[in-house]
Amino acid sequence: MTCTLTENDRIQKMIERRRDFHRYPETGWTEFRTTAKVAQIMDGLGYALRFGGDFVRPETVMGRSIDVEAQMRRAVDQGADPAWVKKTGGTTGLCAELDTGREGPVVAMRFDIDCVDTDEAADEGHLPAREGFRSVNKGWMHACGHDGHTAIGLAVAEYVSEHKDSLKGKIRFLFQPAEEGVRGGYAMTQAGLLDDADWFIALHLGLGVPTGTVYGGTYGFLCTTKIDVDFTGKGAHAGGEPNQGKNALLAAASAALNLHAIAPHRDGPTRINVGVLQAGEGRNVVPPKASMKIETRGATDDILKYVYERAVQVIQGAAAMYDCTAEIFKRGEANTADSDREIVDIICDAAREVKGVTKVFPKQLMSGSDDACWMMKRVQDRSGKATYVGLGATIAAGHHNDHFDFDEACLPIGCDVLCGAIRRLSGK
Repeated sequence: MTCTLTENDRIQKMIERRRDFHRYPETGWTEFRTTAKVAQIMDGLGYALRFGGDFVRPETVMGRSIDVEAQMRRAVDQGADPAWVKKTGGTTGLCAELDTGREGPVVAMRFDIDCVDTDEAADEGHLPAREGFRSVNKGWMHACGHDGHTAIGLAVAEYVSEHKDSLKGKIRFLFQPAEEGVRGGYAMTQAGLLDDADWFIALHLGLGVPTGTVYGGTYGFLCTTKIDVDFTGKGAHAGGEPNQGKNALLAAASAALNLHAIAPHRDGPTRINVGVLQAGEGRNVVPPKASMKIETRGATDDILKYVYERAVQVIQGAAAMYDCTAEIFKRGEANTADSDREIVDIICDAAREVKGVTKVFPKQLMSGSDDACWMMKRVQDRSGKATYVGLGATIAAGHHNDHFDFDEACLPIGCDVLCGAIRRLSGK
């Protein structure tokens, strides 16, 4: 038991919040409703608040191309308090801190709040559709569990507020925008929000691990760069004067095939994926424009540099082959990090005392990427300790799948593990 509510009431509150966030998902940098809802709750709990508009520097932002006013209006139309939406200053994300007034460590925790750019399944076999909390925003879906992360963060914040007299130091909650595409973590890190942190915790649910399993830390994150490419050629009549055209579609298609042919690196794993290729105007027009969305990954900074530089060469070579031009835009980036044994042990000790936990392991291998690594490295470079907790949650389909859903029994487990960690790190 970790708060004044009954156990059932506490769990139901987390589920209700999770389902509310799930019904109104927001893609990276548009999370105005989520930020406003979270801020309103955190303000009521006595936290000092700073909004994205207060600390995010524009030059550190990646992959943000939105109609701010339109997204703020949408958030209000979907139930956000206009006053709280206005407080964002036009940039999403929130830093909420509770200062106990007693000397002690700074404990920071990251909870990502954005969704995935995909349409959610509507069939009755999908629980959110069946239970009435399926996404109302076309093309946006919480297909990765960030709605659950946010609900857990709020529950932990309630615990900290209620037990602040038994705690010391500062407890800082970072509700991060734009984790998908690794766009928001760097901006929050560059804002200095982790510079004085002694301990840092990030968390992710699911990841192919069943409910009841907890990993105290994670290793093996892949460094990654997300890029967009615009190919520009010249349109022409495909029948009358095809020789006058410069085919951007063929340039992009050639690039796509050859990007996937980049040789792997001997020193560690690499990844490359062309996720989007759009081109063409009509069946009788030589395509003058094409665009691509690409990601590169590597086990280390050097391996990522190899993949990225080869990708640039392939793109430029394909463009030259068809007498087109190619512009490359960086849209997101993340580094790698490893979890520190000292805090991993603390998480594991806390997990062993939590109802519903059946297996506890020190570390799991992460074959993907997460921009929480920027935060982890920032803390570690300043002699602090950091970890990325793996919270087991049985899932209905893989992450980023339109049928993704998770076992909500993981929510109280995640809350209690983090509360147990806070007692160990910040207890008087």
